[in-house]
Amino acid sequence: MKDRAGHRRARRLAVGGAVVLALAGMNGPWLYRFGTEQYHQYKINQPEYKAANGHWQIVEFPKKYRQNTIHAALLHTGKVLLIAGSGNDQDNFDARKFDTRVWDPVKQTIKRVPTPADLFCTGHTQLSNGRLLIAGGTKRYEKLKGDVTKAGGLMIIHNENPDKKVELRPGTRFVGRENGKTFVLKDEVEIKKATKTFDPDTGRFTGNKPGIARAYVEAERSGKRYETGTEDNYRIVGLTGADARNTYGIAQKLALDKKDFQGIRDAYEFDPVAERYIKVDPMNEARWYPTLTTLSDGTVLSLSGLDEIGQLVPGKNEIYDPATRKWTYTKGVRQFPTYPAVSLMQNGKLFYSGANAGYGPDDVGRQPGVWDLRTNEFTRIPGMSDSKLLETAGTVLLPPAQKETYMVIGGGGVGESEKSSRRTRIVDLLDDSPRFVDGPGLAKGTRYPQSSILPDDTVLISGGSQDYRGRGDSNILQSRIYDARTGEMRRVADPLVGRNYHSGSILLPDGRVVFFGSDSLYADKANTKPGEFEQRVEIYTPPYLYRDGRPTLSGGPKTVARGGKATFETRHAASIKAARLIRPSASTHVTDVDQKSIAVDFTTSGDEITVTVPKNRNLVQSGWYMLFVTDTAGTPSKARWVKVR
Repeated sequence: MKDRAGHRRARRLAVGGAVVLALAGMNGPWLYRFGTEQYHQYKINQPEYKAANGHWQIVEFPKKYRQNTIHAALLHTGKVLLIAGSGNDQDNFDARKFDTRVWDPVKQTIKRVPTPADLFCTGHTQLSNGRLLIAGGTKRYEKLKGDVTKAGGLMIIHNENPDKKVELRPGTRFVGRENGKTFVLKDEVEIKKATKTFDPDTGRFTGNKPGIARAYVEAERSGKRYETGTEDNYRIVGLTGADARNTYGIAQKLALDKKDFQGIRDAYEFDPVAERYIKVDPMNEARWYPTLTTLSDGTVLSLSGLDEIGQLVPGKNEIYDPATRKWTYTKGVRQFPTYPAVSLMQNGKLFYSGANAGYGPDDVGRQPGVWDLRTNEFTRIPGMSDSKLLETAGTVLLPPAQKETYMVIGGGGVGESEKSSRRTRIVDLLDDSPRFVDGPGLAKGTRYPQSSILPDDTVLISGGSQDYRGRGDSNILQSRIYDARTGEMRRVADPLVGRNYHSGSILLPDGRVVFFGSDSLYADKANTKPGEFEQRVEIYTPPYLYRDGRPTLSGGPKTVARGGKATFETRHAASIKAARLIRPSASTHVTDVDQKSIAVDFTTSGDEITVTVPKNRNLVQSGWYMLFVTDTAGTPSKARWVKVR
């Protein structure tokens, strides 16, 4: 399905000194003559307004470098990786046109990077080696019920031969033994050989456990008459003798129902220095809409997603080891909706906020809680308000991370629901009995809110829409800053571009925040005009960058041991109030489990500041961080990149 978000272009006005002088002698009539929009533009560009509310600026790339950005991550080079894959565009997918860009927001350069697979709706996370792990993506686009012309669905293929595996190519035909209908294999599939079952009591092999593979098949011909409604056994055309007896398919309902997106197993590491993708071993499960969460030892947990036939992966989670570049299943089975917001806690357990990005039953895996990966035990956390409106909600670990307090922002009903929540909910996981309580409310029910941690211990919350994918022209052109120290939330400057589905935000090393994407279903209130994907990038400059001066931070080592110290130069040591290590973001679909801001102890002497990295590796995972210092006014320095080992 191809949906694009409509553009809203902000008009700008250059106000000369003569006009400013004239304002002193004018009142209401001037506003009427000059125009409300022009006055608004004048007002938001005044130094006093910027110092109190910040400022937004649109960045439009040259046309040949624009893309439908779905995913973004900050690289330790200071550049931003922008991934589109096919960009929710069926034509791009059919033409195998997959896009990635590397953008330097300082030098304002942008580079096209060859993209090896459709990394649309993939998962990603920062690795300890400085690379970005990217896993999953799109094998096949969805088809709505009215667009499906050939019955299709899941075929389970059995191999009872214990001596050899079976490989089947696309186009292999399956014929029902009872219904006589023919279905065609759409992808290459390998069925492992059968496993001999040994009985230790008798000392004999008692039989074979078949090797099994799941595959997607479609009817050979179009039409409703080729649907099936009951289970049947299918012979495989072209196999003879023992192969025909040992290898067969079993399928139940093969119908003209809607076909969901289908995932891929492909995995890559993106090298920020070479600026290229490096293929690693594929996942055991195909995944579309997965979450990747880095664990304390540097391995990565891959969760949820739609599999190679478009079904929710049935709780089979797996772990990637960067040392071997291989994947292994976790011991326990636990199912979540797609893109679950799952974060590592300081005690090594995992927190699931209940927020997710969509696919999955409305009664499976949607309760927030704490998950012990070692034992597979899950402890629910009570108190969540609007608990049925957590799909497309945002989740952020409030700064500093040591307090282990999370905020869940907005959200909506399951699927294409019109319902949305205007609540924020806060939970203190260090409490003896954690429980969600409501935080400051939002002005409107908000799906797809973007949240970015700022170096002064505040959180920027912006964008979203009231309805599913901005239907009814419901984009929310508002932003707020939440102060994690006081619990107060205040309105700041309004963004110029609406952001809903397929949008995200990233904190930059200079303290600004970049916003990307948005994929409105419609572009008008009546929901009659198809939307266009929003390709413009927007940067928000927070109020703290409009103050007089900012602390400096320079020199120092590139690497520091966990629990170790590092000394940097600063001309403002006496005014330094706080130091923070902020993990760079990897954002998509209202999900960014990477971002966190860690308080760092420090001492000053002369023109030097010495910071001490916390010892807890669950809190400070190995990898690259932005080190910020802030002064007594809350103004941050530009970040220094530090690799924690």
